[in-house]
Amino acid sequence: MPIEVKVPVLPESVADATIATWHKQPGDSVSQDENLVDIETDKVVLEVPAPSDGVLTEIRENAGATVTANQLIGILDAQAVSAKSNPAAAAMATVKENDTDLPPLSPAVRKLISDHDLDVNQIKGSGKSGRILKEDVLVAIDKRQPTPPPKTTAAEEKPATATVVDLPITEQQVAITGPRAEKRVPMTRLRARIAERLLEAQASAAILTTFNEVNMQPVMDIRARYKDGFEKQHNTKLGFMSFFIKAACEALKRFPEINASIDESDIVYHGYCDIGVAVSSPRGLVVPILRNAEKMSMAAIESKIVEFGQQAKDGSLSLEDMTGGTFSISNGGVFGSLLSTPILNPPQSAILGMHKIEQRPVVENGEIVVRPMMYLALSYDHRIIDGREAVLFLGTVKELLEDPARILLEV
Repeated sequence: MPIEVKVPVLPESVADATIATWHKQPGDSVSQDENLVDIETDKVVLEVPAPSDGVLTEIRENAGATVTANQLIGILDAQAVSAKSNPAAAAMATVKENDTDLPPLSPAVRKLISDHDLDVNQIKGSGKSGRILKEDVLVAIDKRQPTPPPKTTAAEEKPATATVVDLPITEQQVAITGPRAEKRVPMTRLRARIAERLLEAQASAAILTTFNEVNMQPVMDIRARYKDGFEKQHNTKLGFMSFFIKAACEALKRFPEINASIDESDIVYHGYCDIGVAVSSPRGLVVPILRNAEKMSMAAIESKIVEFGQQAKDGSLSLEDMTGGTFSISNGGVFGSLLSTPILNPPQSAILGMHKIEQRPVVENGEIVVRPMMYLALSYDHRIIDGREAVLFLGTVKELLEDPARILLEV
């Protein structure tokens, strides 16, 4: 019995999408709820599960095609038997029957398991609720006994030539070798959306950046003293980001202009702190939102950031996770950035940039001492935020971080 495979309902404000990857080809067996195809919007990647067991008989829209909601993209025969050998599908069906409590697998994980013919039951998941991550599969592959390459005779050997290796675009990898080699790949929807948003921010806001520096020694002392107990108590590591988020929330209360946005001819002042945390993913930069961060404990903040980071890696962030936000924080220091001018994330009016911690000489009480210093940058929309408020806000963040007890006391 033929069953139509259609594009699911797209998120609000998303007019169309792009077929990213078909995980099955015509003639392949599929199990109910097994992911057939990834559809990429400019915000998230949607998985289209198989509506029933059967065989994929036809693909109407290939990878790279632009599609709309409810558009027919494939045909599934629920009564057919595959003519192809598909051990991956059989393995997935076995897992589904025997391990109903196994967390869902991401498309990247499924592909690795299929390509290397691995037994899912033999892979230990390190993700949330035992979810199998890409790193877990790579570890399982490394544990296998490597197969030696076949020997070649002198007659079979050929001189090296310049080659270009084709890799999945979704992995954001471009391998280029040889002199003056080039490779052209289409821009992903997320990358195109990022480009559009950055241009929009530059064109529609009067962006100005102010700088300061903070002595990170007090925060580092607290982390060194309590990190083991914190991790044991809360099952998450104590990082720097929770200190910055709590300091930013307190500073936002004192300077509500920084937490405001422009809506046509009105200024909207937000009585809550929905903090966007910039996270790098294989598909590009994403900014999931910590909602009501001012009410969250440091442990809750750290746990949520770790969760966001893992979801960004395996492509499971939802549209809701990245919608909204009143203020953002970007940490270029993890990549070694010493100083930068972050760009606003519209309609937000400000963004805080963290940077690399470096030992630098500073003057304290008339003496030169060496301290772990970090440059801070606050980019803001000068249309609604004056320089005075921006400078005082950044100074408040600095004061709170250099005396972390003030964060708890709100003084």
